[in-house]
Amino acid sequence: MDPEGLALLLPPATLAALADSWLREDCPGPNHAALVTGAAPAQAALWAKSPGVLAGRPFFDAIFAQVNCQVSWLLPEGSKLAPVAQVAEVRGPAHCLLLGERVALNTLARCSGVASAAAAAVEAARGAGWAGHVAGTRKTTPGFRLVEKYGLLVGGAAAHRFDLGGLVMVKDNHILAAGGVGKAVRGARQVADFSLKVEVEVGSLREAVEAAEAGADLVLLDNFRPEVRRGLLPGKGPPSGALTSPPACVCVPQELHATAAGLKARFPSVGVEASGGITLANLPQFCGPHIDIISLGMLTQAAPALDFSLKLFAEGATPVCHAYRT
Repeated sequence: MDPEGLALLLPPATLAALADSWLREDCPGPNHAALVTGAAPAQAALWAKSPGVLAGRPFFDAIFAQVNCQVSWLLPEGSKLAPVAQVAEVRGPAHCLLLGERVALNTLARCSGVASAAAAAVEAARGAGWAGHVAGTRKTTPGFRLVEKYGLLVGGAAAHRFDLGGLVMVKDNHILAAGGVGKAVRGARQVADFSLKVEVEVGSLREAVEAAEAGADLVLLDNFRPEVRRGLLPGKGPPSGALTSPPACVCVPQELHATAAGLKARFPSVGVEASGGITLANLPQFCGPHIDIISLGMLTQAAPALDFSLKLFAEGATPVCHAYRT
């Protein structure tokens, strides 16, 4: 999907409400620094000072719109950033521009960090020869979910469910409360009707089969910590034409892939998701022919923010990123 078109997913009223709440949090009372700058027209350059993927333009725009400033972008959403790069210019009354500065930078930095992590995860999966869905999870920052889910999409990953209403997820605690996998899934099917899928977290092939028999659309193989062996990635053989060097070996979670294979053999249409303890480093180990989705909480929980700065410059002057002046 073209990252430029993703902005259409964001309702303008929601963007405005979020921007207003963030600005109110940062300045709920008098803005004393406004007396220092005054209301004269000003302009500032937005600089990217770390590599990654640019994401979050609609939120940045919404924040500055709330304080009567205008943003002119020099790079499209989803651009690969090679520092130091000028990304945009912002114009407006000086006190308003500086009022929105930190809130806008924080939002852009966080969203771009999530997009960068998502892009790296997708690249790792494709590098392993796997064509399934790399997804985020519901492990997001309270009040900031829309930004982080949007960042996942810009980075090329799937957002997974946005909230509890997007999918009926039956997890281990639901199963315990319901009195078993079958009872839990049948209860979920009654409330899901035709519009919602049902996904069930399981801990064994037996539970996976029971969930599928009861009507689950998806099965989550979560936190499998199996024995491992040295071997090729599932479904991978030696490269064509290889003569002397043996293929590189990696540790493969055998129980994960054996469980997925056993389930698919009986229920080929049931989706299989792998999750739990997956990082960018070990993600290729979870890629296999019977895995449809790999979800990583770290894409939103542990993604480092990108480094952006906003620097004022005089009208008619050439913008300079002061931290990198020679």
